[in-house]
Amino acid sequence: MTVHKLAHGHSDGEQYGHSHGFARRNRNPSLQHASPAADIFHMSKNFTAFTYDDLVLMPAHIHFGVNDVSIKSKLTRNITLNIPFVSSPMDTVTESNMAIHMALHGGIGILHSNMPPESQADQVRIVKKFKNGFITDPLCLSPTHNVGDVLRIKNTFGYSGIPITENGKMGGKLGGILSNRDFAFIEDPTIQIRDIMTPRDKLILAVEGVSLEAANDILKKCKKGKLPVVNDKDEIVALIARRDLQKNIDFPLATKDKQNKQLLVGAAIGTHPEDKIRAKLLVEAGVDVIIVDSSQGDSVYQLEMIQHLKSHHPQVDVIGGNVVVPSQALHLIQAGVDGLRVGMGIGSICTTQEVCAVGRAQASAVYHVARFARKYGIPILADGGIKSTGHITKALLMGASAVMMGSMLAGTEEAPGEYFYQDGVRLKRYRGMGSLEAMQRGGEKRYVWDVAKTHIKVAQGVSGTVQDKGTLTRYIPYLMQGVKHGMQDAGVKNLEVAWDRLYDGLLRFEIRSPAAQKEGGVHGLYSYEKSAYG
Repeated sequence: MTVHKLAHGHSDGEQYGHSHGFARRNRNPSLQHASPAADIFHMSKNFTAFTYDDLVLMPAHIHFGVNDVSIKSKLTRNITLNIPFVSSPMDTVTESNMAIHMALHGGIGILHSNMPPESQADQVRIVKKFKNGFITDPLCLSPTHNVGDVLRIKNTFGYSGIPITENGKMGGKLGGILSNRDFAFIEDPTIQIRDIMTPRDKLILAVEGVSLEAANDILKKCKKGKLPVVNDKDEIVALIARRDLQKNIDFPLATKDKQNKQLLVGAAIGTHPEDKIRAKLLVEAGVDVIIVDSSQGDSVYQLEMIQHLKSHHPQVDVIGGNVVVPSQALHLIQAGVDGLRVGMGIGSICTTQEVCAVGRAQASAVYHVARFARKYGIPILADGGIKSTGHITKALLMGASAVMMGSMLAGTEEAPGEYFYQDGVRLKRYRGMGSLEAMQRGGEKRYVWDVAKTHIKVAQGVSGTVQDKGTLTRYIPYLMQGVKHGMQDAGVKNLEVAWDRLYDGLLRFEIRSPAAQKEGGVHGLYSYEKSAYG
């Protein structure tokens, strides 16, 4: 074997290192033309800010399989996620259903605060009380509802197995159940449910406290699609569906409390005095992490709120933000935060940079704040600007411990809101918390700190629609696999290795010209069909 000597006198084997073949990246300028992140973000003479699309990672030697890649990471100093995905506290993104399914898949959901404090606390309780496979808040009807009501539910939500209670509400005394076969051939929408439902005395039931395994056995034996669960007063407390039971039987990555095995959940609060009461109710309900939600997090109002939370509720982790520069981060770290939320004016529905002329391009914000916060052991959450798995990968490899997503999750089945069709496309509504519509429901507290009533609302967001993305059960695994492939191509097996290489200068980037960005996407076709996953 011929040993080639390089310009500085070392052999090529010495240059790359012998651990895992070529796994150790070389520092020889003749072999490495791309730049370390520090050269891009610190050496720019004109202080250019970069977005995710402006940069591309250089490939590195692969010495491991894609299934060997770990994306486990920290949300805060004390909370670890098996997948670094967080749903945004927006009223068209995260309520209890989204939070439950994000936690089941290994991430976490942050409940929005555009609701009364008591309602937000109730949402926390729903997540904490959730048992895998049990539907604890099924939609119910009363015997006096009619077939037209059932059809509206089926068309809106896509299911027809509906518990019938005396008062038409969850927790009411069970009167029967209505399935698709009960009304499939009925043409008169005015016929009352009492005349066609399967009555209580003909139902197979489970008693409160039944285990998931026992419920599964009952469904197998009775061959029914739905199994109501009742308490000793014959009031319905849960519903078990055969389809959901099969789908939800196993979530090995679920984000759970180590002691009581409950799912973890977060919630957002503002910085107003009344938010201290909201925080107290959330803590009593069992919330695990609180995000102090401000568009510009470096304020005396947020510092006071963080200090209040850490002194009155020390058992709950606190994430501060939003910040985009280290000086902002320092103030929040000094106040006692356990994590930082990074991003300002870069979301798809956010207009802060346009309206207020303040903010920062997200790649630059993530890199600089993450590099600074690392000195203090504070994880950062990259919030906004995520449009693809490539963006997630770039955010993580630029120092973020997790990514917060809004539009990426807004079109899923688990997001609040109803689907509708426009020009043959199935859509859901999505809006920024700075939009006028969200402000009218209370979203303005994220953008306004004055105690006095603000008469003029300045919108910092818009309302729009997003396309149907299906269920998280299929969507999250696709996102996970995309990120793992990206990390494999970059030659990093886990995020700790990635960050070590990032700050050692071994993880290399190039700045893409506009033409390079165009070339990196679909181009040159008359038409094409793009399917994200199959």
